[in-house]
Amino acid sequence: MRYYLSGIFVGLLILSNIVAVKLISVGSWIVIPAAAVIYVCTYPILDVLTEAYGKEAARKTVQTGFIAQLLAIGFIWIAIHLPAAPFYENQAAFETIFNAGFRVTIASLVAYLVSQNLDVTIFDKLKQKHGSKQLWVRNNASTMVSQFVDTTLFITIAFAGTMPTSILLGMIASQYIFKFSIAIIDTPIVYVLVALCRKKERNVQPIVSPQQ
Repeated sequence: MRYYLSGIFVGLLILSNIVAVKLISVGSWIVIPAAAVIYVCTYPILDVLTEAYGKEAARKTVQTGFIAQLLAIGFIWIAIHLPAAPFYENQAAFETIFNAGFRVTIASLVAYLVSQNLDVTIFDKLKQKHGSKQLWVRNNASTMVSQFVDTTLFITIAFAGTMPTSILLGMIASQYIFKFSIAIIDTPIVYVLVALCRKKERNVQPIVSPQQ
């Protein structure tokens, strides 16, 4: 179960980077990148990994996600700069979709590393305090704090100096409201996944060598 969750985490992470170029409207005043819809799903997965398998397992998943992002950036850069076939007419559109600016890429990587590791740290500290009880507290607290840090870091690094401060603050607030709402909704899913992980672990019987 652990490896399935880690694989889904990395897959969602890469997918969120691919669709990040599109902006969507939620209601009449919240505008967010399409990536946010996918990226918020990585936090409950990380919380489940921390709860069921421990802090080190979760941190290895974060590290794997970071390496996967670097590889994806590298291969996308190669794909953009490989010579297009003479009859291929969508090179400009391909570059527009996949060629994120250097500053935005750095912002994404920094925000990811800081916020995801912060999520693991807060969750683990609360687990040490509460034991197996109050999963909903550590799930929501760690996610809400780490997502606020993620949103603030990304928007500040990517767009500071390119637009008025009031707009930056509005972007941070609107995106965080959306992420905050998702964090509350995903709590039952975290409980279900943790229960499945624990059941799976109980069903794994150790192999005992027969006595000679």
